[in-house]
Order: sequence, then structure tokens, then C-alpha cells
Amino acid sequence: MGLFHRKKKKSHPMFLYTEEELNQYEQYIMEQFGEYEHVFHEVVSSDIHLDIIIIPPTEKNNYYQLITMGMGAYPMNVPEELKNENLERAELVLYLPPTWNIQSSKEEDYWPIRQLKTIARLPIYNHTWLGYGHTISSGEENSCYADNTKFCSMMLVKALNRDNQPLDLKIAPLGKINFYQLLPLYQEELDYKMTHDADSLLDLFDDEALLGVIDNQRKNFGIE
Repeated sequence: MGLFHRKKKKSHPMFLYTEEELNQYEQYIMEQFGEYEHVFHEVVSSDIHLDIIIIPPTEKNNYYQLITMGMGAYPMNVPEELKNENLERAELVLYLPPTWNIQSSKEEDYWPIRQLKTIARLPIYNHTWLGYGHTISSGEENSCYADNTKFCSMMLVKALNRDNQPLDLKIAPLGKINFYQLLPLYQEELDYKMTHDADSLLDLFDDEALLGVIDNQRKNFGIE
């Protein structure tokens, strides 16, 4: 599945976690990813209230872990044949190196955060769903995210906790919350994935690249 961003066309009803659901979610994030003090709070919301939790680098995991909080309040439009797979709700994860200026509003620094915010709302605006292996292009022309990177699309892969174990959060009455990591791709990698599939592309990646910490200079595995 390949998607590109579209502009919002109309307003939508609000989908929000309850206070109890938020408490369960935040507790789970701390248990699975680590303690945090900082959150990018969304000031204005028209559909979901999307915050981004920031887990700072540690000695064990020397990178920022950014995790959305709010996307899962919206039940995505999953195809009928997958209704029994508990794929309706999702949150996103993204990793940045410890040297990344996450407080900067310059596009060369801000584009990963922009992608978290944009992709989290894509299921609402396009009345669709997101899951493992789906790719989202930067736009119809699939241009690079910023001047300092050749990345132009994101692929969703299964997110793991700080011990590299699968995540499994169930919140009553919502059900399962699926966590997907955003893995940035070059155009050639996107082309390979579309020609083959997500698993075939990931088989080309080395262990460091599979961790998914964004590196604007990483090897392009779509070029032989």
C-alpha cells in the first residue's frame, strides 16, 4: 500500500482518549520505553488531540524516542477482511540521534516531527488505515523532506520496546493499540518495496539501519 499526503478537505468530529485511557497509555509508555518529562503538546485540535512524547537518550538507548499520543483514539477504516485482526487503532514511533535538535523549527530539523503529525492524521482525512508495510510518500511528486536529506517517504514497521520486544497494549473498551515505527526511505528503496514487498526491502537492510534511528547520511539499500 502506498499513500501520499492530501490536504484536509473538511472538518471531522473529535476523537479523544478519556482521562483514564490517557493514564493507562502514559503508564504503558513509561514501562516499555522509559521515563519522560517533555511532551510536544498540540495547542489546536480539530479531530484528534495529538501530542508527541519525547523519551530522552539513555546509556542503553542513545537516541531520542518520539511516540505519538492521541492517534489511537480514532478507529481507522480497516478493510472488512481484516476486521478480526484488531488493526483499527495505532500510534507511531520515531527515533532520532542524540545530536538532533528536536527543539528547532527549521525544516531540516523539524521534518521528522512534521511527518509524525501528518501521518497520524492521514487515516482521518483519507478515510483509510495504516499498518505494517504501508508506505506514505511526501506528496504527489514525492520530493525530499528537506534540503539536508534525500529521504522522501516513510514505511511503517513494527515498533519494539527498549528491550526489543513486541508491544502489546490493550485498553478497555478501545481494544488493542498497535505501535508502528516510521522508517524513512529513499526513492530507490520505495521503488524496490513497491515492486517487491516490505519484507523483501527490509532483508536488504543491515542491523544498524533496521534499528531505524534517522541518519540523513545512511546507505541507500535500494541501489545495487
